[in-house]
Amino acid sequence: MNFEDLLARAAEPTLQELVGRPGVRLLSRLDPELTQPSRLREVALGLASPQQLLLERESRDELLPLLPPEEAEQLAAALGLDGGDPYSALEGMRVPRGSARAQELLGHFGLVELEQQAPAPVPTVETIEPQHPLFSHQRLAATRVLDALREEPYRVLLHMPTGAGKTRTAMHVIARMLNDDEPMMAVWLAHSEELCEQAADEFRSTWASLGGRPVALHRWWGQHDLRAEEVTDGLLIAGLAKAYAAGQRSVEVIGELAGRVGLVVIDEAHQAVAPAYQHVLDVLTGSGRVSPLLGLTATPGRSWDDIGEDERLADFFLRRSVQLEVPGFDSPVEYLIQEGYLARAEFVSLNYSGDAELSDRDLAELADSLEIPASIIETLAKHEQRNLVIVNRAEAMIREHQRLLIFAATVEHALLLATVLRARGVSAQAITGASPPEERARIIEDFRSDDEEPRVLVNYGVLTAGFDAPRTSAVIIARPTNSLVLYSQMVGRATRGPRAGGNSEAEVVTVVDTALPGFSSLVEAFHNWEDVWQRT
Repeated sequence: MNFEDLLARAAEPTLQELVGRPGVRLLSRLDPELTQPSRLREVALGLASPQQLLLERESRDELLPLLPPEEAEQLAAALGLDGGDPYSALEGMRVPRGSARAQELLGHFGLVELEQQAPAPVPTVETIEPQHPLFSHQRLAATRVLDALREEPYRVLLHMPTGAGKTRTAMHVIARMLNDDEPMMAVWLAHSEELCEQAADEFRSTWASLGGRPVALHRWWGQHDLRAEEVTDGLLIAGLAKAYAAGQRSVEVIGELAGRVGLVVIDEAHQAVAPAYQHVLDVLTGSGRVSPLLGLTATPGRSWDDIGEDERLADFFLRRSVQLEVPGFDSPVEYLIQEGYLARAEFVSLNYSGDAELSDRDLAELADSLEIPASIIETLAKHEQRNLVIVNRAEAMIREHQRLLIFAATVEHALLLATVLRARGVSAQAITGASPPEERARIIEDFRSDDEEPRVLVNYGVLTAGFDAPRTSAVIIARPTNSLVLYSQMVGRATRGPRAGGNSEAEVVTVVDTALPGFSSLVEAFHNWEDVWQRT
């Protein structure tokens, strides 16, 4: 007899015992049909397995008396219960789980004992992974920044190379301060819409994991307008140009915010000493009460050869900086490369010495300028031999890299290079500051796609910062510049390592016009101004 046949012999009183009389009474009140024997059998098997019903003494003593006499005798004999009344012997027996008797009892009904699952041991030590973590070098930098912001003079510059995670590190600092004080308002200033949107995305992820209360994220850039009366707690992300324009119309707008600001952060901090923006910072940090100021940069200076400019920036932050330091490494950049945060970049100089010679007036203007004059850049951008060199190099690189980013010298230069490359069968597109926002977004999304077809994106003036396309492993810098800040930003578009979502290797080609200065080393860029800063 199998178990189903045995259970089918159970009358209503037996089934009520198996199900439990309190449950049967409740079923009867809900629907009398639920207490019919056929339904009670379903309930009994839903509550416990056949093995459990036979191995537990109370339910077993309800079921075994249902056996026919001859089968009861056979089972008693098989279990070693000799002599006397088989039903009495079966009622009084012990059946330890896992024993030979349990196997024999279950086997009689065509069953096998279920394997007992030992409860998983509770570990003595358990590692809990955070949802939005910082790497060790980022945690150290965040701690030092917080210490600096909590003591006079309440301002400091955080210097971390592109790809080292300065935005995420700064957002952890903001989250700590928002959690420590309630209400508390932080203001994040950036010069481009891309950087503002990048900051908003990072804050949303950071606060979702670290926040201790609901806070507001206010946007004040592009088409977003400020509602100053609503900005009392959380983070306001503002475009520098928009904040400056509002301050020009009425200082009361910035002044109203200043009285509630608990922290001001300026991304790409070399903008801080531009006269237009320095006024905004002075009002926000110095009206009513002194508010802490944190600057962020991958290159803590404004030029590569004008110590006066670097001194102005250092003085603005009172010569206090937190720089990435790693024990055992002379260069933090080498540590970041070794650990996979930055790509190991090959720097190549594409020397050009064509007939686009500079006049004595050009050379004099170049010597007097902090940046290469536009007239000189336009002359170089139109030079056919120089452009042929760039196109030929791009065609060679796209055979080795799936995503190539070219920094053009002018708007017309970007369109020219993209047109020539497309005519020669290369998937190339151009974007500039004049590109409509929707067209710019479409082109960037196409460049970021996982499609295996190699792509070239030529740009002017829009992708130096705040642009993230992890598959980009090569850049051509065809835009002459004296600015180490700008140069480092362009290099950084291709040097994100695998741990930052990028590549292990990268190629950086710089068009070196022999009459103009240039750079070729990210390590040099990182250490260029250390002598004018006091480490904190």
